[in-house]
Amino acid sequence: MANVAVYNMEGNEVGSLELNDAVFGVEVNEHLVHMAVVQQLANKRQGTQSAKNRSEVRGGGKKPWRQKGTGHARQGSIRAPQWKGGGVVFAPKPRDYSFKMNRKEKRAALKSALTSRVNDNKLIVLESLDLGEIKTKRFAEVMNNLKVKKALVVINENNKNVVLSARNIPGVKVALCYTEENGVTSTMNVYDILKYDTVVVTKSAVAAIEEVYA
Repeated sequence: MANVAVYNMEGNEVGSLELNDAVFGVEVNEHLVHMAVVQQLANKRQGTQSAKNRSEVRGGGKKPWRQKGTGHARQGSIRAPQWKGGGVVFAPKPRDYSFKMNRKEKRAALKSALTSRVNDNKLIVLESLDLGEIKTKRFAEVMNNLKVKKALVVINENNKNVVLSARNIPGVKVALCYTEENGVTSTMNVYDILKYDTVVVTKSAVAAIEEVYA
């Protein structure tokens, strides 16, 4: 099992934690990680782009000149793609770019992304993240103490103070992972794990992640 240091909000090392290899020590599957990122970006696309092809552009029903004898190349319509104001070749049309991944593939991709962060020493475990009030300055101090600027912060509860304190800090995003009676709530995704330079996870969130994904 991987053993990582645990830090407090002041940036001091206060202990260590063994991570479950079933989540943080798997064999990294780069293909599934790539597919998960592509899926998330594709699912965000609106797919509303549209342009007219030569059959949809108004006009151009008459040959601009006769077939032979003019010295010009033969032309059948002034709405052909090579003409100004003509139609677009293979014009884009509204379409759905989204595609699906199997649940097992998604879980494997997420665990691969988390493992890659551990292997690159880009995962920091925080003993706790308790803010008595909504204070952006205090949250920024915690990030500075940990010497991170662009980070994904994972907590195990919908803590309003933490979420709102981090909202206005550029390069920081808060994700949730916790279990409750109604099921599992997790807003982590492969794209965010790889996008941010460092993943900061509270100690209780690590336990929740291992419970959900192990």
